[in-house]
Amino acid sequence: MNLLRMLGLAPPPPARFPAGRVGYAVGDIHGRDDLLLSLCAMLEARVEADTREGGPPLVIFLGDYVDRGPRSAAVLDVLLAGRPAGFERRFLKGNHEASMLGFMEAPLNNRAWVMQGGAETLLAYGVAPPSPLGASPQDWIAAAEALKAAVPERHAAFLNSLERYIVMGDYAFVHAGVNPWRPLDKQTDAELFWSRQKFLNHRLPFSHCVVHGHTPSDRPYADARRIGIDTGAYATGILTAARFEDGDVSFLSTGLSTS
Repeated sequence: MNLLRMLGLAPPPPARFPAGRVGYAVGDIHGRDDLLLSLCAMLEARVEADTREGGPPLVIFLGDYVDRGPRSAAVLDVLLAGRPAGFERRFLKGNHEASMLGFMEAPLNNRAWVMQGGAETLLAYGVAPPSPLGASPQDWIAAAEALKAAVPERHAAFLNSLERYIVMGDYAFVHAGVNPWRPLDKQTDAELFWSRQKFLNHRLPFSHCVVHGHTPSDRPYADARRIGIDTGAYATGILTAARFEDGDVSFLSTGLSTS
């Protein structure tokens, strides 16, 4: 069996969360502060029951707080207000946060962000999105400057402080996925923030069980290799979290489908 595992032909042993702690991971929020508030209330109702000898429960947000949905600024306000209360809270960067920051710094090179959900974020901060077809370079630059002026300093500091990946026990928490051929500390931003089919379709085990968002699905996905919890909140009205304790994984969701 050891030889098979070395060759990547045997299933990995079941992943375990650090002993004496309970953890949660929250999927892509995308401007849905209403769903975030509902999920925070659900988690806060569990704080006492989920506190262990190792400390309070931990929640890891997997990124993509902004774009697509209508209230990106309000989502950041909720997270910065300390919700869910009673939790240790950590935050990953998603591709949409990276794209928003890129647009503010170099709008002409990052105009695609506006067509990929950024228009809703501009509107959430009171900035009119440039026309994708008729805007001049000066229009794009002006929009980026207006956004920088409109984003509160605390929001900018939050966006610039987001983590790339987090390891807890046998789990690696990332936004999108990983390159299975690189160790975690060698992953590029593109691999952590944008991975999709190459990661999803790879069948050999990685060094950790990868917990991710980024690719929406109708329901959470879990196997020994990866756990995906993006349930398309901005479109479906369903925001999902995964709960981890020892070797157990379960899911909870809030919101009702709009379909």
